[in-house]
Amino acid sequence: MRKTMLFLGGLICVAVAWAQDYQKTAYGIKTTVNDVDVEVQFFTPSVVRIVKSPHGEDYEKKSLSVVASPKEVGFKVNTKNGNIVLGTEALQMSLDTSTGVLSYKTAKGNQLLVEKAVKEQFTPFNDAGNSTYNVYQAFTLDDDEALYGLGQLQNGKMSQRGQVKNLVQGNVEDVSPFIQSTKGYGLFWDNYSPTVFTDNEKETSFRSEVGDCMDYYFMYGGEADGVIAQMRYLTGEVPMFPLWTYGYWQSKERYKSQKEVVDVVRKYRDLGVPLDGIIQDWQYWGHNYLWNAMAFLNPDYPNPKKMLDDVHAMNAHMAISIWSGFGPATKPYRELAAKGLLFDFRTWPPSGIDAWPPIMEYPSGVKVYDAYSPEARDIYWKYLNEGIFKLGMDAWWMDSTEPDHVDPTPEDLDTKTSMGSFRKVRNAYPLMSVGGVYDHQRAVSSDKRVFILTRSGFVGQQRYGANVWTGDVGSSWETLRNQVPAGLNFSLCGMPHWNHDIGGFFAGQYNQNGDGSAPKNPLYQELYVRWLQFGAFTPMMRSHGTNTPREIYQFGRKGEPVYDAIEKMIRLRYALLPYIYSTSWDVSHRQSTFMRALVMDFPKDKKVWDMNDEYMFGKAFLVAPVLHAQYTQEAVVNVNELSGWSRDNDGKAAGGAQANFQQPKSTEVYLPCGTVWYDFWTNEKIEGGREITRETTLDLIPLYIKAGSIVPFGPDVQYATEKPWDSLVLRVYPGADGSFVLYEDEFDNYNYEKGAYTEIPMSWDDSSRRLTLGTRKGEYKGMLQSRGFTVVLPDGRQKSVSYNGKKVSVKF
Repeated sequence: MRKTMLFLGGLICVAVAWAQDYQKTAYGIKTTVNDVDVEVQFFTPSVVRIVKSPHGEDYEKKSLSVVASPKEVGFKVNTKNGNIVLGTEALQMSLDTSTGVLSYKTAKGNQLLVEKAVKEQFTPFNDAGNSTYNVYQAFTLDDDEALYGLGQLQNGKMSQRGQVKNLVQGNVEDVSPFIQSTKGYGLFWDNYSPTVFTDNEKETSFRSEVGDCMDYYFMYGGEADGVIAQMRYLTGEVPMFPLWTYGYWQSKERYKSQKEVVDVVRKYRDLGVPLDGIIQDWQYWGHNYLWNAMAFLNPDYPNPKKMLDDVHAMNAHMAISIWSGFGPATKPYRELAAKGLLFDFRTWPPSGIDAWPPIMEYPSGVKVYDAYSPEARDIYWKYLNEGIFKLGMDAWWMDSTEPDHVDPTPEDLDTKTSMGSFRKVRNAYPLMSVGGVYDHQRAVSSDKRVFILTRSGFVGQQRYGANVWTGDVGSSWETLRNQVPAGLNFSLCGMPHWNHDIGGFFAGQYNQNGDGSAPKNPLYQELYVRWLQFGAFTPMMRSHGTNTPREIYQFGRKGEPVYDAIEKMIRLRYALLPYIYSTSWDVSHRQSTFMRALVMDFPKDKKVWDMNDEYMFGKAFLVAPVLHAQYTQEAVVNVNELSGWSRDNDGKAAGGAQANFQQPKSTEVYLPCGTVWYDFWTNEKIEGGREITRETTLDLIPLYIKAGSIVPFGPDVQYATEKPWDSLVLRVYPGADGSFVLYEDEFDNYNYEKGAYTEIPMSWDDSSRRLTLGTRKGEYKGMLQSRGFTVVLPDGRQKSVSYNGKKVSVKF
């Protein structure tokens, strides 16, 4: 009898052991499979974090990107056929307890993603004396599944399938280990070390050089907007930018005096061409040993406060170049060095002598600061605030935030930071450096919104008022073509503010004799105009580059085709400011996106899944930029961010006969299916789902408006806030029901966060041909109490209506 009881007791123990194969926590489960500890944490019913580590290993992982915390979401868990099965209202998950493989399905059981069983998930690795691991995880995808993301790459690809990519921050490529699929899910591999992304017939995987654990987030959004909303929930929402930042920006490498800066703004005002931003590039501090001194030490800037006052008096704003490195003669360098907060690897500029190639007998001694250190970020802001911000500077151009790493060696990655080796946190440097400036400015002022133009980005940076640009790209048609998918994939990572150097950075090839004459060269004129047309439909419209000037008056005069084409696009940009600013609110308040890959709005049309030359700007405009030369021969330009500085490149693409820019040309445009489209310029109505041939001229970029759109147009202005929006034109495009929310606030402070803003909801009922302006919501100081709207249909019919905040309708 006693033996029988012992046997039964043993069975009970086995059953209890089986039932306790996992530990249920408040947010998920913990278990161990094949000597790997696995933790599942739910953040929402649609977002789950997976952490894996060698069994029994102690580690501490605090995410630099993720700001959300796990939540109790009411999940269910049980065991079935050797699997641990978890479910929420949005997801089903299954963990195979024999292999450790996790799989993901929708709540309805549709397969989304499956991990692949792999060996050597954790390979021991000595990271600058610290025992840690290389970490690796593979997944199995459907053959016809498209993937987007990975940051901003220059490979010209829309879908990122079928490649091996080493994800390391660079001058012209900004990497983020995030992908999202046409199946409606996203995956964020939360690791900051150099990481290889692989997608081939065997697997889709991430392999990182350093990781105490393997850490990723799976999210299901149903479609691209939903995935982006989940990503922003995890890594931070987008603050509003000032209205003026959506105007036109003029820059070049570089304005060399206080007088030159002020004169450029004055020239635009004299010409009557709109302008809101002017940028001061490097060396206002003097020579390279004073690099990034955060002070105007160059004698050609004798009174920087007056320079800013003069710019402001002409109702323009100014941004200034600041860097991640400091020269040895600067005050910040000396304070940071004394505290051991500088990195000992070579950065830009390598030489103290301003010449190319660098004269290395005179090394610059410039060193990058440790942006991972809170103390170093405090010191950085202290000098920036005292030396520049208090003068009245409006915005920051944070250059080299990847940071610049000249002639890197493997040993450089052993450099000690405040968060471990540089290797361990390498790719998050821009997130930390940009975040430091944003947080400090927010702490001292709420009257001026933070605006940061920066050369590098990482997931989460959208929460820091940052607009990322594509770095020192060459001036070529191929490069222009690459910018479109670069911006779209960057946006699909959840970072909506992105831009590029209009005309490309290195334009010396188009000069005749190194004389800066590219604006008179038809080869460059055509490229510049087409690039500027593209730039008018990106979140920031900014002209910049080296070797040659870029101001509109360098390209001719009014009445000439190139000048007129440039002016036309700048004026269109300003007319669209009510649409753009309202879209900005949609981005901040409703997790939308400025530059929308066509797959976002037309996921059922497989023809657009890999389309890399068209996109939506907001939810109304289909933009089809002209990306091939039509009037001149495409010059083959081969420069990169280092060779581009060589003056030997001057004139290599300078030839070419005069072009007849008034001659009509044509281009092919695909209009996605599922809607009717209107030609923006002619109002011609076209059924979607087909390719059309569109006649073009130099001053025309093909634009189409989706049926059901309501697009507000603002007044003719010289700067963004010159005139109130008291008499707007509303263009309504029939063919479907539609809606739009016109957003307004005080345009440049953070009072909107306290509710100081207004929304005017607008809706178009297509069957009754009625536009309804709903009751205004909210209020703010100085708001318009009443205004007029002129409603215009594509057939030319129009009606005017007065609006005082109460609901009113217009019927056609």
